[in-house]
Amino acid sequence: MRLPAGNNRRLRARGRAGEMRAAWPIACLLLFAALPAGSRAEDAAAAAPHFVGSQACAACHAKENAAWMDSQHRLAMQVADANTVLGDFNGAHFTYAGITSTFSKRGGKFVVRTDGPDGKLHDYDIRYTFGIDPLQQYLVEFPDGRLQALSIAWDAKSKKWFHLYPKERIVASDELHWTRPAQNWNYMCADCHSTGLVKNYDPAADRFATSWSEISVGCEACHGPGSAHLAWANAARSGKAYADAGKGLAAHLDERRGVTWTRDAAAATAARSVPRASEHEVDVCAQCHARRGQFAEGYTAGKPFLDYYRPALLTAPLYYADGQQRDEVYGWASFLQSKMYAAGVTCSDCHEPHSGALRAQGNAVCTQCHSAQRFDAATHHHHRPGGAGAQCVNCHMPATAYMVIDPRHDHSLRIPRPDQSASLGTPNACNACHANRDARWAAAQVKGWFGHDPEGFQHYAPAFAAADAGAVGAGAKLRAIAGERGQPAIARATALAELNANANRATLDAVAAGLRDPSPLLRLGALESLAAAPPELRQRYATPLLSDPLRVIRIEAANALADVPLPAGNGEVQAAFDRAAAEYVAAQRYDADRAEARTNLGSFEARRGDTARAVADLQSAIALDPLQVPAYTNLADLYRAQGREADVLRVLREGLRHVPKSGALHHSLGLALVREKKNGEALAEFAKAASLDPGNARFAYVYGVALYSAGRGDQALAMLVAASAKHPADTDILAALASFYGERGDSAKAEAYAQRMREVAAGM
Repeated sequence: MRLPAGNNRRLRARGRAGEMRAAWPIACLLLFAALPAGSRAEDAAAAAPHFVGSQACAACHAKENAAWMDSQHRLAMQVADANTVLGDFNGAHFTYAGITSTFSKRGGKFVVRTDGPDGKLHDYDIRYTFGIDPLQQYLVEFPDGRLQALSIAWDAKSKKWFHLYPKERIVASDELHWTRPAQNWNYMCADCHSTGLVKNYDPAADRFATSWSEISVGCEACHGPGSAHLAWANAARSGKAYADAGKGLAAHLDERRGVTWTRDAAAATAARSVPRASEHEVDVCAQCHARRGQFAEGYTAGKPFLDYYRPALLTAPLYYADGQQRDEVYGWASFLQSKMYAAGVTCSDCHEPHSGALRAQGNAVCTQCHSAQRFDAATHHHHRPGGAGAQCVNCHMPATAYMVIDPRHDHSLRIPRPDQSASLGTPNACNACHANRDARWAAAQVKGWFGHDPEGFQHYAPAFAAADAGAVGAGAKLRAIAGERGQPAIARATALAELNANANRATLDAVAAGLRDPSPLLRLGALESLAAAPPELRQRYATPLLSDPLRVIRIEAANALADVPLPAGNGEVQAAFDRAAAEYVAAQRYDADRAEARTNLGSFEARRGDTARAVADLQSAIALDPLQVPAYTNLADLYRAQGREADVLRVLREGLRHVPKSGALHHSLGLALVREKKNGEALAEFAKAASLDPGNARFAYVYGVALYSAGRGDQALAMLVAASAKHPADTDILAALASFYGERGDSAKAEAYAQRMREVAAGM
């Protein structure tokens, strides 16, 4: 889904109070006069702020309003009519995956005839437009309140229809089909494309009644509800007292107010005059410009971002090992990796927040702070002045195209590292242009220019690459990153999340330190690692976080402790758990329109011992989305624990009827068949699981053991040797190889694999 462009900051106040009042236009005074009698200053101060719409801001903030009027924020979503629809609806045809869709006008409406959820052609009215440049999508409303985004979009520059998945064949049964949950506006898009969004999902009826205060991204999306600010302005104009020193604003996005960026004669880069003291502006932008999951409504400027959203860390496949964007991640986590963010730069230092435009064109936006003489020169960039290679963004913010035609710059603002491309396989800006050359050539050029390989600000690529590869010694590298205070907090948090807290004492100590860290991101990453630890460790280390100031930490702590006995007789801890558990349940119920949330809730309840409710929630997840694989496997595990093996087989086979290429379902079915003494059938299922998901070490290990048990030792050893090469730090595979070679009398190989096990354990 397309998110709005640009970033946001607080509207700057102009002059002293008296000067501002004198300068207000007549239209603004008329607005105040129109306030109802009950809107006296003292009443408004006591009332909960509510949304008033961007038009209420326009009279006093004419300059900002004019900039916003042409912005992608204002045009993020619009009613579909002759003025807003850009696509060709004059009988145009588009063929994809064997389906020819037709775009036409009928009775003043825009209509698409395309494949519906049953795979057959139907006529659908276009209700809303979505975005404007470089592409425009179209929303179709269904009777149950769902708005679904068509995957056939309009290329606003080339003026043609195109499909968002051109290299795939997305049909009605596919999870990416436009009628399925992955393309649902109410969950996927609405919170970022409209203002004052209330999802209003009814899980019992499986219906939406989603509403908004403003159809697109207005002033209050960034500044919060404006009624109190209007009341303050009215009181100020009439000379009345108003009880809010904050002028009725939800928050002051004033990180830049009174700040200067200056550099002395010897410095090539400017420094901030005072440190940035808050995250309000960056958090306001993060609500939409971050890859995150929403678990509560009501976020407004000034509130903690992590009370409403759980951000993704720098994990694969979202990011490359060095932290460069890979999937569609929207910028926030990339920016948090940057030296600019560490130096105190905010979004609006580079972006004018109301128009979304850059504050200067080309390299001038960078030379606001960086010496043009030093950096905008051939001696630095070693390319033709004025050419593509001399543009700062092309080297330090390489773009990746998402949604086929929408290039977005990587905001980690990193130094190109072709040397890491050569050693780790990460991309680099040099070879993005010089595609006919390899990374070694590019690395040699850079080293020749500067006399050494570049280093840059971000140093975690080797550790994350080792973790992604399951390499021996990855744990030690991750611990080093987690403990390096000079590294970005989001990178340290990712390192913690990649660790297994149960690996050894050194890792547990690193995780424990992360759980106590002032950075909430580190606490979040450490909790993710702790989830795999034994109950006694989770009780010891997660319990204090049940009372963390931030909701996302509290609910993750409750999840980690769901099946852990709490200290006996400690009513305070029990009360903290009950509060955090209620927040966890509320978070999942808020997202009950998603099968994964119902699955999470069912699993949480199962671990708490509420089997009946767990079964009901897992069954409802499957009913909501028959493609939800974890719901089948978790329900099967629950039935297994109850001794209901016939139901285990039934559930898993039902899952495979809907998702026949799921390695997880084949693997679970294989385990169930082993319990039924049907080893031949089980072996076939294990083979399918390993084939469908060759990157899963567990599937490879179980298949190898099953082959060996079936008397096919040579095949088992060959398969396990190959799996060990792919997963060199997997101790289960190494143990199996040591054992099997020992049983066959090959003591040399058995000892070699046992020694490798010891080396892996020492390097964890």
